[in-house]
Amino acid sequence: MITKKYLKSKPVAKVTFSLAKKEAQGAEKVALAGDFNNWSTTDLELKKNKSGKFSVTVDLEQGKSYEFRYVLDDQYWENDPKADAYTPNNSTGDENSVVEV
Repeated sequence: MITKKYLKSKPVAKVTFSLAKKEAQGAEKVALAGDFNNWSTTDLELKKNKSGKFSVTVDLEQGKSYEFRYVLDDQYWENDPKADAYTPNNSTGDENSVVEV
């Protein structure tokens, strides 16, 4: 799930990326990789809360769309089931999630 808070003081949105316990498929670790962090699988680790939900908040420039995926336990790539859109990933043959800011 993705939630967005738009700032009035600058052209940035605080975007929270969340993955429910069920969607995380029992993962102990979840990272956010996307074109906003050069697809790093280590830069943005989601925090796990008591209910098992993972989340992280990122500042993203408004007026752009960003491709991303979640990385479960450093090996499995997962899309956000509630992404704004999906686009083909030419490298893997899969799709990437898209968030419109």
